This record gives sequence, C-alpha cells and structure tokens, in this order.
Amino acid sequence: MIIDTHCHYDMMESPEDYINQVENTGNIVIGMTNLPSHFAIGYEHIRKFKKVRLALGFHPQLADEHKDELPLFARYLGKTSYVGEIGLDFSSEYISTRDIQISCLKSILEVLQGRNKIISVHSRRAEKELFSLLLDYNIKNVIFHWYSGPLSLISDIISKGYYFSINEAMTLSTLGRRVIDKIPKDRILTESDAPFNRKNNIASALRNLGLEENLIERNFCRLMQLIR
Repeated sequence: MIIDTHCHYDMMESPEDYINQVENTGNIVIGMTNLPSHFAIGYEHIRKFKKVRLALGFHPQLADEHKDELPLFARYLGKTSYVGEIGLDFSSEYISTRDIQISCLKSILEVLQGRNKIISVHSRRAEKELFSLLLDYNIKNVIFHWYSGPLSLISDIISKGYYFSINEAMTLSTLGRRVIDKIPKDRILTESDAPFNRKNNIASALRNLGLEENLIERNFCRLMQLIR
C-alpha cells in the first residue's frame, strides 16, 4: 500500500479522475488544501471515499491576502481529522509577510490546542520559528513536509514525537539525503507533493532508500492511533 500524506489533488487537471483511481487501487492519499474556502469546495466530494482524505489548510504564502478566512478555519475544523497545509515561509519571496504569517499561524494553533489532528506543516526557511511555536501551543501529531532546514534541529523535532514526510525529489538531492539520513526509520512517512513536485513517485522514493511500503504503513498506523 502506498501512503501519500501530502498531495494537492485539488490542484490537478482532473481531481475527480485522480481520486477515483486512488480509491480503486487501495492506496491512501491525504489531500492538502491551501485555504479553508478550498476545503469547503472539496469536502462534499471527498466524504464518501474511504482511502482519500481532505485536510483543512491555510498556506502561509497566502496569509497576507486571505487572512479574512481565519474564522472559516475554526468553523470547518470539526469536519476532518487532517490539517494542512499550514506553517511559515520566510523565503525571499515571502519574507515581507513574516509578521502576518506568524499572526495567522498563532490564531490557527490556538484553535488546534487540545485537538487530536494529524497536521502537515510547511517550514521553508522558518524551521526554528515554526518548531518553537508548535511547542508553545503544545501541538501534537505533526508531520514536517519536505523538510530542508538545519540538520541540527532534526533531533529536537524527533524528540517531540513529530514525523517527516519524504518524497522522490528529496531522495535524489544531496541535501534531501542528508536530511533523510538523520531521521529514524520509525518517523518516516511518504508524500508526493503533486502536482507541484515533478519527482513525485513514492514507490521510486522507497526504492531509492531501500525501504518497504509496510514500514511506512506501520508508521502511519501508529500516528493514526494517536488521534483515536
């Protein structure tokens, strides 16, 4: 069984064809959304599926223009066990919105406090700041998606019980392999980040690392048990 913990199928050319294919193969995919309004659009289409899930998201790159959607995040949170994509992005293109990103994320984390959800986070160039905020709000069950931050921070992230989702592109890059080498096997999950990631074949990622699908399944089941 292939498990994709971070996919943007709502951004694909034919989302309906894709999710029907996933459901028929028996694989598991968790679809990220970039805004609560996107989640609202997709929710009724997804709720009938057993293997396909939809996460409630608020992407940091959209925080400045869509901060008015924060009340919707709280409204829809009870409809799903999955949250994503949320987080911070302090790369050169988005550093100018740093303060509003932090403000929006704090509002989201306040809503998430004490709630058992599986949460996929975006942390580009803001890994330390994001990790600190997650601890401040005692947020559990976090998956760091496509981590590319300091190697020295990985052990701290692991110590808090968090996971990392890897994709094929990571297994093909020097930095990605260095990150993966620091992660214990029992904290590895898989992702595609499709359609934004061209190297998104999860089976190829597992072959590149010499890992088996059942390892990822065990890790995912362990994480799922935490929210039940």
